[in-house]
Amino acid sequence: MIPVALATEDELSEAVGLKLLSEHPDLAAVPPMLLRKNGFGYLRSRIESWRQMAERQLVVVLTDLDRIACPVVLLNDWLGARQRPNNLLLRVAEREVESWLLADHEALAILLGPQGRFPVQPDTLADPKQHLLDLARRAPRSVKADLVAQQGAVAKQGIGYNRRLVDWVRNEWSPERAALRSPSLLRARNAMRDAVTRLAPVR
Repeated sequence: MIPVALATEDELSEAVGLKLLSEHPDLAAVPPMLLRKNGFGYLRSRIESWRQMAERQLVVVLTDLDRIACPVVLLNDWLGARQRPNNLLLRVAEREVESWLLADHEALAILLGPQGRFPVQPDTLADPKQHLLDLARRAPRSVKADLVAQQGAVAKQGIGYNRRLVDWVRNEWSPERAALRSPSLLRARNAMRDAVTRLAPVR
């Protein structure tokens, strides 16, 4: 059993992180410490805490690339010249965690219906969340009502956005399938696999 802390930007990213952890029995055996507040600012401001915690256990930090040029720029901004412990897995979704969701076409068809217009390279989308919302406008009525904001609403997404997608991630979304179309997710899965291999007790 490997103790792990999971730090994320929001509820949806946390669900994705938990799904990734569930792929590894040695991680799933112990409930992870969940560290979450809204927005990447919280994650960036606590990076020194994550570094210190990673001296004692595995710490997985999931964040979005958003408008930053590339993951290397983000990592340099967050860490500077400070050394990153081997047990600190700072993984970046390009450009948002929604790109990882869009990469599993089989699960998308269950959620949105077989539209036949799902992105082949979701990591290259400038605004994956908006792309998902655009697809949701043609989804079954109940799904559309949850995901798409009503006309005149201030929020970008519907009030049921997180609840609907978190449930879908738990029950339908496959990191293995999604990694076939998302290089950033593939790198995250590989990094987690390598960490588990390194830390798992010898049987």
